[in-house]
Amino acid sequence: MSDIDKKIPKAPKILKIELKVDEKLAGGEYVNICMVNHSDSEFVLDCFFMQPGRPPKATMKSRLVLTPRNAKRLNSVLTEHIKRFEQKFGKIDIPEPIPPVTIVH
Repeated sequence: MSDIDKKIPKAPKILKIELKVDEKLAGGEYVNICMVNHSDSEFVLDCFFMQPGRPPKATMKSRLVLTPRNAKRLNSVLTEHIKRFEQKFGKIDIPEPIPPVTIVH
Protein backbone atom coordinates (compact mmCIF):
# COMPACT_ATOMS: atom_id res chain seq x y z
CA MET A 1 0.00 0.00 0.00
CA SER A 2 1.44 3.37 -0.98
CA ASP A 3 1.54 6.47 1.24
CA ILE A 4 -1.18 8.02 -0.95
CA ASP A 5 -3.51 5.06 -0.30
CA LYS A 6 -2.98 5.43 3.46
CA LYS A 7 -4.08 9.10 3.36
CA ILE A 8 -7.35 8.53 1.48
CA PRO A 9 -10.13 8.00 4.00
CA LYS A 10 -12.31 4.97 3.48
CA ALA A 11 -15.94 5.61 2.59
CA PRO A 12 -18.26 4.84 5.49
CA LYS A 13 -20.18 1.60 5.21
CA ILE A 14 -23.82 2.03 4.30
CA LEU A 15 -26.12 0.37 6.81
CA LYS A 16 -29.32 -0.95 5.29
CA ILE A 17 -32.18 -1.32 7.76
CA GLU A 18 -35.62 -2.68 7.03
CA LEU A 19 -38.11 -0.48 8.88
CA LYS A 20 -41.40 -1.97 10.00
CA VAL A 21 -44.12 0.41 11.14
CA ASP A 22 -47.00 -0.84 13.25
CA GLU A 23 -50.34 0.09 11.64
CA LYS A 24 -51.48 1.75 14.89
CA LEU A 25 -48.43 4.02 14.86
CA ALA A 26 -48.34 4.78 11.13
CA GLY A 27 -50.77 7.70 11.39
CA GLY A 28 -48.67 9.38 14.04
CA GLU A 29 -49.79 11.48 16.98
CA TYR A 30 -50.10 15.25 16.91
CA VAL A 31 -48.41 16.87 19.89
CA ASN A 32 -47.98 20.53 20.76
CA ILE A 33 -46.11 20.26 24.07
CA CYS A 34 -42.87 18.40 24.76
CA MET A 35 -41.19 18.16 28.14
CA VAL A 36 -37.57 17.06 28.24
CA ASN A 37 -35.82 15.59 31.26
CA HIS A 38 -32.49 13.81 31.56
CA SER A 39 -30.26 11.83 33.86
CA ASP A 40 -26.63 10.86 33.38
CA SER A 41 -27.70 7.92 31.19
CA GLU A 42 -30.84 8.94 29.30
CA PHE A 43 -33.00 11.72 27.90
CA VAL A 44 -36.78 11.44 28.24
CA LEU A 45 -39.12 13.34 25.92
CA ASP A 46 -42.73 13.35 27.11
CA CYS A 47 -45.06 14.52 24.33
CA PHE A 48 -48.53 15.93 25.05
CA PHE A 49 -51.52 17.38 23.24
CA MET A 50 -53.35 20.37 24.70
CA GLN A 51 -56.46 21.46 22.87
CA PRO A 52 -56.47 25.21 22.22
CA GLY A 53 -59.37 27.19 23.64
CA ARG A 54 -60.07 24.67 26.39
CA PRO A 55 -59.04 24.64 30.05
CA PRO A 56 -55.28 24.04 30.23
CA LYS A 57 -55.18 20.25 30.41
CA ALA A 58 -52.75 18.16 28.35
CA THR A 59 -52.88 14.46 27.53
CA MET A 60 -49.67 12.46 27.14
CA LYS A 61 -49.46 10.95 23.66
CA SER A 62 -45.98 9.39 23.71
CA ARG A 63 -42.71 9.07 25.59
CA LEU A 64 -39.32 8.70 23.96
CA VAL A 65 -36.35 7.48 25.98
CA LEU A 66 -32.98 8.10 24.32
CA THR A 67 -29.36 7.56 25.17
CA PRO A 68 -27.35 10.79 25.35
CA ARG A 69 -25.68 9.93 22.03
CA ASN A 70 -29.00 9.33 20.31
CA ALA A 71 -30.43 12.53 21.82
CA LYS A 72 -27.50 14.44 20.31
CA ARG A 73 -28.04 12.68 16.97
CA LEU A 74 -31.73 13.65 17.09
CA ASN A 75 -30.75 17.25 17.82
CA SER A 76 -28.38 17.25 14.83
CA VAL A 77 -30.89 15.78 12.39
CA LEU A 78 -33.65 18.16 13.55
CA THR A 79 -31.29 21.14 13.20
CA GLU A 80 -30.42 20.06 9.65
CA HIS A 81 -34.06 19.50 8.67
CA ILE A 82 -35.15 22.85 10.12
CA LYS A 83 -32.39 24.51 8.08
CA ARG A 84 -33.63 22.77 4.91
CA PHE A 85 -37.26 23.64 5.71
CA GLU A 86 -36.42 27.33 6.16
CA GLN A 87 -34.41 27.40 2.93
CA LYS A 88 -37.41 26.03 1.07
CA PHE A 89 -40.37 27.66 2.87
CA GLY A 90 -38.94 30.63 4.78
CA LYS A 91 -37.96 31.39 8.34
CA ILE A 92 -39.95 29.80 11.14
CA ASP A 93 -40.92 32.62 13.50
CA ILE A 94 -41.30 32.06 17.21
CA PRO A 95 -43.01 35.35 18.14
CA GLU A 96 -42.61 35.47 21.88
CA PRO A 97 -40.91 33.54 24.65
CA ILE A 98 -42.89 30.67 26.12
CA PRO A 99 -44.34 31.72 29.49
CA PRO A 100 -43.33 29.76 32.60
CA VAL A 101 -45.50 26.70 33.17
CA THR A 102 -46.44 25.05 36.45
CA ILE A 103 -47.09 21.33 36.13
CA VAL A 104 -50.03 19.97 38.14
CA HIS A 105 -50.33 16.20 38.53
